Amino acid sequence: MNLLLGLLTLPVYALMLWPLVVAARRVLGVRIGVIRAFCAAGFGWLVAGGILSAFPSPMYTGGAFAGLVVPVAGGAFLATLIFLFVAEFVLPSGSGLGLIGRIRSMRRRVARTRRYSQITRIAIKHGLGRYLTGRREPGLARVRHAKLARSLRRALEEGGVTFVKLGQLLSTRSDLLPQVFVDELSKLQDQVAFADADEVATVLREELGGNPDEIFAEFDPEPIAAASIAQVYRAKLRDGQEVVVKVQRPGVQALVDRDLDIVRRVAAALDQRAEWAGSLGVVDLAEGFADALVEELDFRTEARNIEAVAAAYSGTEVALPTVHKELSTERVLVMRRLDGKPLAAAREQVPAAERAGLARSMLRCVLGQVMGSGVFHADPHPGNVLLLTDGRLGLLDFGSVGRLDSGLRGGLQNLILALDRGDPAALRDGLLEIVDQPDEIDERRLERALGSLVAKHFNHGQAPDLDMFTDLFRVIADFRLSVPPPIAAVFRALATLEGTLAALAPGFNIVVESRAYAAEQVGAGLRPESLRSTATNELMALLPVLRRLPRRVDRIGNALEQGRLSVNVRLFSDERDRDVVTGLVHEILLAFVGVATGLMAVLLLGSTTGPEVLDGVTLHQMFGYNLLVVSALVGLRLLFVVFRRSGQRSRSPR
Repeated sequence: MNLLLGLLTLPVYALMLWPLVVAARRVLGVRIGVIRAFCAAGFGWLVAGGILSAFPSPMYTGGAFAGLVVPVAGGAFLATLIFLFVAEFVLPSGSGLGLIGRIRSMRRRVARTRRYSQITRIAIKHGLGRYLTGRREPGLARVRHAKLARSLRRALEEGGVTFVKLGQLLSTRSDLLPQVFVDELSKLQDQVAFADADEVATVLREELGGNPDEIFAEFDPEPIAAASIAQVYRAKLRDGQEVVVKVQRPGVQALVDRDLDIVRRVAAALDQRAEWAGSLGVVDLAEGFADALVEELDFRTEARNIEAVAAAYSGTEVALPTVHKELSTERVLVMRRLDGKPLAAAREQVPAAERAGLARSMLRCVLGQVMGSGVFHADPHPGNVLLLTDGRLGLLDFGSVGRLDSGLRGGLQNLILALDRGDPAALRDGLLEIVDQPDEIDERRLERALGSLVAKHFNHGQAPDLDMFTDLFRVIADFRLSVPPPIAAVFRALATLEGTLAALAPGFNIVVESRAYAAEQVGAGLRPESLRSTATNELMALLPVLRRLPRRVDRIGNALEQGRLSVNVRLFSDERDRDVVTGLVHEILLAFVGVATGLMAVLLLGSTTGPEVLDGVTLHQMFGYNLLVVSALVGLRLLFVVFRRSGQRSRSPR
């Protein structure tokens, strides 16, 4: 009976609380969760009841009670707003999680906290504990640099797949890290044990809808390769074609999601605590790494990458895999098998006379991807390059790719040509096309620094090598230029490819060959048929503009002749500027109203004149109490707006 009575009275309580909920939302001007709003309104009514109980019952009649309506209702409303303000401070809203969502997230928080503890123990074990707090040891000697780099590599290896991948990414950022760190982190490899065969079979059944023996004519359960993300198996299709099956390691998705959340949080904390972290752009670096790793976990993206590269590469010197899309899913990728051995294990089988030619073919294949389609293999290490039985080279694993738009491709080509000519001014212009530059930069001093680089590497009768790019990255860091991730991926691919080709053909100079390739591309663009095609495309793009140009010139001439030519300049044409000014005026008005009503309340409360409406309380003092409540409400609204805006600014990405 009591339960039924309670259920019947719930709508009545909701109707009583609803006015305070609506009023709180309107005054604060922000979206408030229903549960939080009703809790605040209930607290406000409790305060109102406490205020009424403080007065004797005879005062509830007549004009005296009318004078108490605003203080009592205002007190309840003020208590509601104070509750919301404190709740927002303790548990900010806007995170996308309600009460039920927060309860569900507790399990993830516990798992993340456990992982935090594990990573912290690994960092402390390798002497990196102080760096997690944002501290940086000044004046670190070169020997200590080398020791710190080794400790970082070992800690990343022990941290698991996500942190190994992070270290591999950092090894490509010569513009951010000293060379000793780049060299040490380049040694990171995905050294993992084979996953359980039953778990792999479960993944295959879930993705392909049947057991491997049912899908394939033959399937070898013994993996031929294993990495942190996936394992590779031999198989044969029903039509007799030999393929390889790439299967994502069981449970890696959840592990990566959890670790990426930790990476983002650590990067954000370092960005706030350490100046060096902000100058390195650790937040942007973490976001770029997270996006790339999430993309690598989706094998459908790798299938599209293979198709894009194969469509842009017309040569036959380097073999590329082809994908069987009907058997490929998010976690399974089936490709034509390239018959060969990894270059690292088979390079001694290549005749010495053929090595330079093979190296040149592989370099031109990758450069063609970079300069042509803009989709290129970003990790051509020796394990991803096969020596095929027919004597050609094959390229594997397109999970890690880079993408360049046409502007970056053109800027990169201009940079290589400027290096080929040894022109510091052109080198400066080409460099500024591919980097993100600060608001102010001394271009003349940058040109002199690049001129010194050219003199160092090009004026001694020797061919330049990759040390030139190390010095170029040093110049980039000195002038606080930021290398976009796609360009960093290009340099990473070239640096990795240089090591691969140097092992295949010692003495092969990748810089000289790249300069020759860029010159050939420019020469091909200057051929009559290429010039004709380029001119035709440009003219087709300009035709709509040229068609409208005479009419517009005529209109401008008529307006000038009749004295009606004017220039319209709009202030605050950008909506963001208007929002800033509107918000500022709003806050100033709120502050003025709050201060004015507060001063009036103080003056009226200090007055003893006027008719007495209650025992010892005059009419002026009654007005003062009302104005005091209004001043408190306006002030609290202003504080809430400022607090919410600062919280949104701190949570917004930089």
